[in-house]
Amino acid sequence: MKKIIVLLLIGIAISACSDSKINNRNPYIPNYSFSVDINLNLPLYSDLQYTGNGKLITLNGAGANGIIVFNAGAGNFKAYDASCPNQYASSCSRLVVEGINAVCPCDDVMYSLFTGLPNADVEYPLKPYRIQVTGNVIRVYN
Repeated sequence: MKKIIVLLLIGIAISACSDSKINNRNPYIPNYSFSVDINLNLPLYSDLQYTGNGKLITLNGAGANGIIVFNAGAGNFKAYDASCPNQYASSCSRLVVEGINAVCPCDDVMYSLFTGLPNADVEYPLKPYRIQVTGNVIRVYN
């Protein structure tokens, strides 16, 4: 009987695990599939070569309202949807990059680009996207 209970608990624990750290369950931001390659050798994106720099990228089809790519240092990049995570789509719901933060113009909530977490008591953090770095090319995808 103990073996059955142990096996049951192991099965529950394994099924609760995810192969991805990305959680895209935000009712305000749709889940679009996309893949964008960003070449850091291009002048438009060269500022992303330096730690602490973030860039709003509005390529067609990238995220719900564009994407924000951020250099967090030591070859670690972050990517988030550029939509305010606690607002429905509107004329003010595109995040604005301000240094190491992104600010929602609708409610003035500030989000850290290092962590995606807000500085206020709101329900959702920034919506993260996956990153793959190959040389000087950053692939952002969902």
